Amino acid sequence: MKSMIVQTQIWHWISASTLILLTSSFAHAADPVMHWDFSTLDDGTTVENVSGMDDAVEGHARLAAGMEGDGLRLDGFTTCVRHVTQDIPRPGDAFSVEAWVALGNYPWNWCPILTTENDETKGYRLMIGPYGQVSMQSAIGEQWVSCTTANEAIPLRKWMHVVGVYRANTDMSVYVNGTLAATIPIQGKVTFPRGKDLECRLGMVATPGKPSNIHRTWGTLGQYFGLCGIIDEVKVYDEAMQPEDVKKHFDSVEMKQPEIEAHKLPTIAKHPGRFGAFYTKLKYYDGWDNVWPVDQDPDIVVCFDKLPVKVMFWRGLRYGTAWVSENENWMSDQSVEAWGLGDDDTEGCFEHMQDRHCRYSHVRVIENNDARVVVHWRYAPTSAYLSTWRVDPKTGWECWVDEYHTIYPDASGTRKVSWKKDTLKFPRQFQESLPLLQPGQVVSDLVHRDYVHVADYEGHIDPVSFVDNPRERDTQFAKDYTIQQYNFKSDNKPFICFEPGNRMSVRWNSLSSYDKHVGCNHFPVGQARCDGRTSIMSDRPSHCDSFPISDPVVHEAGDRCYWNALYGINGMEMEELVELGKSWAFAPEMEISGEGFTSKGYDRSQRCYPIENSGSVPKACEITLTSNDQSPIVNPAFFIKNWNAATAKVLVNGEPSSDVRIGVNHELEGDDLVLFLFLQSNEPVKITVLP
Repeated sequence: MKSMIVQTQIWHWISASTLILLTSSFAHAADPVMHWDFSTLDDGTTVENVSGMDDAVEGHARLAAGMEGDGLRLDGFTTCVRHVTQDIPRPGDAFSVEAWVALGNYPWNWCPILTTENDETKGYRLMIGPYGQVSMQSAIGEQWVSCTTANEAIPLRKWMHVVGVYRANTDMSVYVNGTLAATIPIQGKVTFPRGKDLECRLGMVATPGKPSNIHRTWGTLGQYFGLCGIIDEVKVYDEAMQPEDVKKHFDSVEMKQPEIEAHKLPTIAKHPGRFGAFYTKLKYYDGWDNVWPVDQDPDIVVCFDKLPVKVMFWRGLRYGTAWVSENENWMSDQSVEAWGLGDDDTEGCFEHMQDRHCRYSHVRVIENNDARVVVHWRYAPTSAYLSTWRVDPKTGWECWVDEYHTIYPDASGTRKVSWKKDTLKFPRQFQESLPLLQPGQVVSDLVHRDYVHVADYEGHIDPVSFVDNPRERDTQFAKDYTIQQYNFKSDNKPFICFEPGNRMSVRWNSLSSYDKHVGCNHFPVGQARCDGRTSIMSDRPSHCDSFPISDPVVHEAGDRCYWNALYGINGMEMEELVELGKSWAFAPEMEISGEGFTSKGYDRSQRCYPIENSGSVPKACEITLTSNDQSPIVNPAFFIKNWNAATAKVLVNGEPSSDVRIGVNHELEGDDLVLFLFLQSNEPVKITVLP
């Protein structure tokens, strides 16, 4: 174990004779003056053994296997034990606090195992820090004095024995697993809280607080948070435990593995083996899941038959889309984002990340057939204060965004982002790549050193990398790149193709960060009201890199503004992605023949050719795509409104298609046909559609 001495004076200044004298004062381990063994949890109460009081256990709590019998599982969000009485013991000139702790993740900031504090001016507490530190703290002269270990004194998912010891006018010490971890000399005595009803609190902060490592104080609000994990055998003694007593207590218990699993992002238990959208309820971990007041089917997963990948629309991402590889590497993206400037920047960012309860964000399936899936994501950019962006004082309406994700069987699909004109304005940001790190992952686990490739439609391809001197490679630059592919350590890699005219900012990263868990963990899944928190530990999912960032071409139609992009995840090389992008950005011209059929051109927002049948009965039509090297065919799609038949037959150059997907939407106005063909060509192609 690495050195864990912080703010300490090592025990060498204590003479051997003095140490012998001190150890005699706690020779056979005195009885505790407060003790919770969590052997029972009945009707929201547990017993404090010395007083016999039934203490309230708030929130979602349950018993779990402890170090001795049962322990108490805390969810990190709601669980708190409260011992409220005028008879809380006030130890004298020496006392100790002892506990067994197993953590699922680290708290958002300093959080007590046990505290008797009163506004940080009276009392004492034994704390766990956001980096896995342990700290014994007490109020001396109405100032908090802390004896604190180094980071990672408490690893995750392991039982750890922690003891804090106080001796008036002498020292405070912290022991971890029977070994002295930190000690400091002190002058003075603890000021204990007094009053009619005093409180000893376990597992949760006494007052709301902000997370550590935040980006903007004004974009973050304080809130209650607690420990996530299991605690057991919490004891307070009115004497100072000596080193041999601490070691004896640690050695007397057989070590075991706590019942805590790593908090991995959700997956599905069984792949359905077919293309389509599925409503479901994705599982993260019990403590997080239990907080959500949702019934069945709040989430959506899109699966594919040809590739073992998924598209996730999950509450933990505030329903922002995630493209997930075969080995559970996740790529998400930013929503529309806005913020104030100067004195108007009072609440930080307005974005989907801040809508941690999904008050303004929801998804629904619009189409779900064998040829394509359409998912509608609607949200209002929100701040950590739950304010919305640019509220009209006359109507009460604010900026709302509608995104339509049109997904096809080749694991690619368009993203159309639309808002009412004049409700967004400036400043604003539309796109920011958000690769997600699982707990325990470092960046080099997720991506190769050339972490992203960028290209344009002329075939210029450039890698962007982790290097020793990123500033020498143009720390940030903009170019007319239109394609990016994240170089996941996966068979299938996420990509985005933008329309011509896109502006892309690319950043070279420092090689020193490649083997670290770097990024921000206020998103995903985080429930702290915070618009930015740098992740120091690898205990929670985080988003990393964030580049490339694109400024896409914005269109206007009526009273709406919108932009389009083509997203996906597959095993294509960059040269192949250039061809796919060209087939969308420079789609081949279409000619159609057949009575009553009218072409609507090519719709990039749907990645398809819309066609309308003006007749009341289905008829044959013939489609010619005039493809060439500049406008190739790659997996074309067609939408025929008012097809009015239950199915169709498709011929390619006079022969039955070898791989066509046929979908029918049954609408109020009639039956519409959707066709998707696995087909690639740089030559003209004739496609015949028969009822």
